[in-house]
Amino acid sequence: MIHLTDFLKASGIEVNSKSESVKVHLACWNGREHPIDEYYAGRFKTWQEDQGKRNFNCDQVIGLIDLGHSHWLFAGVYKVLGCKQLPNSFEYSTELIPGQKELIGRIVVHHKRSRASYIWSRPELSFPIVEIRREKLFIEDFPGHNAVILSHRKLKIIIDEKIPSWHGALANVKGVYLITDTTTGMHYVGKASGNDGIWQRWCSYSKDGHGGNAELKKLLKEKGLDHKAHYQYSILEIADTHASEIDIIKRESYWMKVLLTRKFGLN
Repeated sequence: MIHLTDFLKASGIEVNSKSESVKVHLACWNGREHPIDEYYAGRFKTWQEDQGKRNFNCDQVIGLIDLGHSHWLFAGVYKVLGCKQLPNSFEYSTELIPGQKELIGRIVVHHKRSRASYIWSRPELSFPIVEIRREKLFIEDFPGHNAVILSHRKLKIIIDEKIPSWHGALANVKGVYLITDTTTGMHYVGKASGNDGIWQRWCSYSKDGHGGNAELKKLLKEKGLDHKAHYQYSILEIADTHASEIDIIKRESYWMKVLLTRKFGLN
């Protein structure tokens, strides 16, 4: 099994082999953002450069993003150019070493992490490659209305970046959707009947987590605004943009009865 640093060197990427010159950054959720979401949004480099301590006292940093189950996504080898101390953090300046464009987001390695998120790259520390993906990992194109399952974090990226396939599919249909609190299994059934259909309604949820719904507001007040990270979004049924308000209300009411969301859920 080939190891990451050997593969990078074989691919012509200049990874420094001197002792204590290269650190591996095992990028995990920091309590506010998840690095995979920053990667999807194209902000991983900037996100990584903002550090709470002098973690990059080295020449190069290999960025690996937590995918779960001891698997990590290769996010690039960065040359450390400098560091500026701020009141509560350290702002690093880095640049990608040339020749990695076709590899970033495609290589997945295995590593069982201890508590440390910043470790020196040493010969005895192996990162065996378990997969080289044919395509870069990215937020997938719209999968079809009957196959949508979105976390709140991914929804926010789709909305913020206005990803074309999602915008085109959601802005042109009205319908009935489902929000699930994944910590309790409780559901909220909602309808989208405005000019921009489901896209318009989900824009509201991406910003505040409640979209004006009283029960969701109450839940976020009790649990805290960060609780919206536990929401999951899906679509129950769609109608074209010419469907009447009355028709959509009837279908919303039907799904509330089916899922008992007035009695046991968030409606």
